[in-house]
Amino acid sequence: MSDADQRLAALERRVEELEDQQAIRRLQMAYGYYIDYNRPEEVAGLFAKDGAVVFLSGEYRGHEGVMRLYGTWFQNLFTGGRRGPVHGLLLDHFQLQDVITVAQDRQTAKGRFRGILAGGWHDDVLANKPEGMPQQFWEAGIYENDYVREDGVWKIKRLNYLMQWQADYEEG
Repeated sequence: MSDADQRLAALERRVEELEDQQAIRRLQMAYGYYIDYNRPEEVAGLFAKDGAVVFLSGEYRGHEGVMRLYGTWFQNLFTGGRRGPVHGLLLDHFQLQDVITVAQDRQTAKGRFRGILAGGWHDDVLANKPEGMPQQFWEAGIYENDYVREDGVWKIKRLNYLMQWQADYEEG
């Protein structure tokens, strides 16, 4: 290979890696958007066929597990079973400081994101608020995720959310 061919191959490899990182970043941002707007079917569509979510000491596997977490538990908790967005409900899920590492074969990747959530609702939105849950709250945690290329598209293989803290907005 000539020097120019080697440089071109290295540049092509770097562009592919950057494109993969951007696709994974967009995938993760879509996840945040869909959970904020209570769109469980769209959330489930972001996961690999054998994908999993680790959340609050539980593991939810496959499409059915993801739907049970987001389509049943979250939907009932935050919107009383209504599909979102719901007027008067605030769920803003900021995902920051991403570090994405794509494997050499470009079939798997790891990602780390910091998550910060602002949430709350008006009195009339969720009349049967769960016991102990503040009406307005802050939350922060770390995502340590695995991704896989499935049929040429990046999907979430394992979403591992490690909540670090949650606090009532008024009392801290």
